[in-house]
Amino acid sequence: MKLSNLAIARCLSSIAMCAALAACDENAGDAVAEPTAAREQVADDVSQPVMGPQRQVLAFGNSLFAGYRVPAADAYPAKLQNALRARGINAQVVNAGVSGDTTAAGLQRFAFTLNAQDTPPELVILELGGNDLLRNLPPEATRANLAAMLDELKKRDIPAILFGMRAPPNLGPDYVAQYDALYRDLAEQYGAALVPFFLEPVYDQPRLIQPDRIHPTTEGIEALVAYTADDVAEALPDAAK
Repeated sequence: MKLSNLAIARCLSSIAMCAALAACDENAGDAVAEPTAAREQVADDVSQPVMGPQRQVLAFGNSLFAGYRVPAADAYPAKLQNALRARGINAQVVNAGVSGDTTAAGLQRFAFTLNAQDTPPELVILELGGNDLLRNLPPEATRANLAAMLDELKKRDIPAILFGMRAPPNLGPDYVAQYDALYRDLAEQYGAALVPFFLEPVYDQPRLIQPDRIHPTTEGIEALVAYTADDVAEALPDAAK
């Protein structure tokens, strides 16, 4: 079966992304060393006055949230906070991203992170799974770890929005089928909101990706925020709308 030029380009892009993830993971020690508590940041933008009760959002993920090689003010959670405030939502988005985290590592610190919040979050953005891909971990393990975190949120009556990833085709059709379905299945099972592929607006745009070929630039982060801010706003409880 012949592939179109677009399909071939997407395939090569995905393969390059997987290879870049592996290279990045091997050399990202400077971005992984800080403890979780030290990495959690609240982005305050006093330049945009907002009204109404403050809405707590916890952005829980890996380097895509932590802000790999960008200023803290340019990390996704900080830019998301600005975007929500521009929509009239008095949001405070806590950055709980840790570079290099797999879903297993995230699960280990998940309850602790929730307990450490001064105010329980009204929404948790769950963005994990990319580092599982680069380690070629079994999709069923990724699914189980994410399910355990969603179970914890269900016990606490905290809504969630899942930011999904997509497996590159070089991992094989069976792996791709299992992995790509897990975010959708979990969202349906737990009634969570879903962004099927978080990197959709940047993965095939080299100008929006850092030289490591995986992490977005500051402009790329702006594109990710523009792509997801409405979904996050919609996932907040009704009082925020």
